[in-house]
Formats: sequence, C-alpha cells, structure tokens
Amino acid sequence: MIDALKTLFENDVVSSEIKAEIEEAWNAKIQENKMQVTAELREEFAQKYEHDKNTMVDAIDNMLSERLQAEIAEFAEDRKQLAEAKAKFAVAQRKNADLLKGFVAEQLATEIKDLHTDKKLQAENIAKLEEFVVEALAKEISEFQEDKKDLAETKVRLVREAKKHFAKVKADFVERGAKAVSETVEKALKSEISQLKEDIDTARKNDFGRKIFESFASEYGTSYLNEKSETAKLLKVVDMKNKQLAEAKEFAKKAKEIAEATATEKQKIVESTQRKEVINELIKPLAKDQQEIMIDLLESVQTNRLKSQFDKYLPAVIDGNTPAKKAVLTEGTEITGNREETNVSSQQQADVNNNVIDIKRLAGLN
Repeated sequence: MIDALKTLFENDVVSSEIKAEIEEAWNAKIQENKMQVTAELREEFAQKYEHDKNTMVDAIDNMLSERLQAEIAEFAEDRKQLAEAKAKFAVAQRKNADLLKGFVAEQLATEIKDLHTDKKLQAENIAKLEEFVVEALAKEISEFQEDKKDLAETKVRLVREAKKHFAKVKADFVERGAKAVSETVEKALKSEISQLKEDIDTARKNDFGRKIFESFASEYGTSYLNEKSETAKLLKVVDMKNKQLAEAKEFAKKAKEIAEATATEKQKIVESTQRKEVINELIKPLAKDQQEIMIDLLESVQTNRLKSQFDKYLPAVIDGNTPAKKAVLTEGTEITGNREETNVSSQQQADVNNNVIDIKRLAGLN
C-alpha cells in the first residue's frame, strides 16, 4: 500500500490538497496504532508485573518464615546456654573470690613487711648522714677557727716586723735625706743669694725711678689740677665707697671661712679626743711595745669597732704565737677605716682659740 501511494504521489495523479489530507490521515492512523500498541504493551507488562510481584512476595514470605523459625530456635538455644554459663560463672566466681582474697592478703603482708624494712634502712641512712654532716661541719668550723687565729697571728707578726723595718728604713732615709737636703740647700742658697743681689740692685734702680716719677706727678698735680674742684671731690667719694664695699665683702668672706673652719676643727678635735680616750683606755694594761703594735693594728679600725677588734688581736699581741682565749666565730665585715688624727698639738689648740676669739670679735661680743 505504501508503494501504491508513493507511485500516485510521484506521478502527480492526486492534487496537493488530497496529498496533504492523505498524509494527515496516514499519520493519524499511525499515531492511533502506536497508542493502541502502547496500551496493549502496558497492560501486558502490568499483568506480568503483578504476577512476578505475587510470586516474589510468596517467595520472600516463605524465606522469612523459615529464617525466623531458625533464628528463634537459635536464640532459645543461646538463652539456655547463657543461663547455664551464668550459673557456672557464679560458682567459679565464689571460688576465685576466695583465692583472690588469700592472694591479696599474702601480697599485702609481704608489701607491709618490705615497707617496714625500707623505713628502718632509711632511718639508719638518715642517722648516718646526720652524723657525717655534723662531723664534717665540726671539722670545717675547727679549720675556720684555726685559719682565723693564724690570720690574726700573721697580721700581728707582719705589723711587728713592719714596724722594725720601717724604723730602719726611716733612719736610712733620714740620713740620705739630710745629706741630699744639705747639698740642695747649699746650692739653692748660693743661687738665691746671687739672685738677691741682682734683685737689690734692680730694686734700688726702680726706687730711684719711682721717686723721680712721684716728684714729677706731685709737681704736675700742683701746677695743673685743682684738688678742690667738685669733680675731684666726687671721685674721692666714689673711691672711698668702693673701698669700703670691698673691705666689707672681704670681711664677710673671712668671717664665713673662719666659722666653717672652726666648726670643722671642733668636730675633728671632738672625734679625735674620743678615739684617743678609747684607745688609751684599751691599751692601758699593755706594755709599751705591745701598745705600739696594738695602736698600729687599730689605726684603720672605725671608732665604734675598736673594742671588738682589740679583743680579737689581744691574744696574738700578748703571746706572739698562740692566742690566750678561744676564737669566736663572727661574721666578717669590710673595714673601711676611720683615719682621724689621734694627737692634737698645743699649737693647733691655740689656733682654734684664736679663731674663736676672732669670731666673737666679728660678732661684736667683745
């Protein structure tokens, strides 16, 4: 039929309108057949699906039933075995608890015994350590005391030897110095005398020239200047005021210096007197040579520490080798010294008295 229609279309037997209607009817028929075939296929597939579904449901139901019965039987068997195992475990647990209790008690007794033994050994070790520490500390303290005594003895010996050596060096120095000074003074005197002669000649010449100048100035002032003029009077007044002002400033400056020097001197005198009294009181029982050595030892010691240092050096100064009393362990401190003069001469005292008199006079008290 398709071939016949194709021949008609190729030979132009039918018109284009009929051709279009035929094609449209043909396409509609084809579409209708497709829908019919599709519906039939769907129905067939639905029936087949329903049959397969029922078959599958029956098979799954049978499989689940068989499997569930097997699982239930297995679960019942496991439950029975679990009950039996619980009973056996309870019996075994009671037996093991008794064994564990005995084992723990035995181990605890052993550990307690070991602990007591360790504590005893530790106490013995601590006692030995304390004994060792005490012995070592006593030895160190004894050595420290010996070193301290040796230091004091060495210092005393060095001071004694230094004093002798210093006296010898001083004598040699005085001898050589006297000779050198004598030669130097002799040379200096010769030079000074020569210079003095020249200075005298120069002074005579200068004095002669000065007299000539003064004579000329006097004659010039008499002839050309009028000393009674107002300008000369004012100049004299100004010069007088300036001179008085300078004298007043100089006087105030000297008064201030005298006051400061007096205060300082008084303080030094008081401190020196106190130090001298303390040292004299301490060294009074000693012999003369021992006093000299002790004074040298206490020279660099502060005034407030004289007593303690005197007690420290006293045994070595008296015996020369071994101190008479046991050395005391004291904390060492740095000695900075208090080097003040220990003797005040009569000339210094007179100067102080003169300064005091000058201050009173300046203050208007005398």
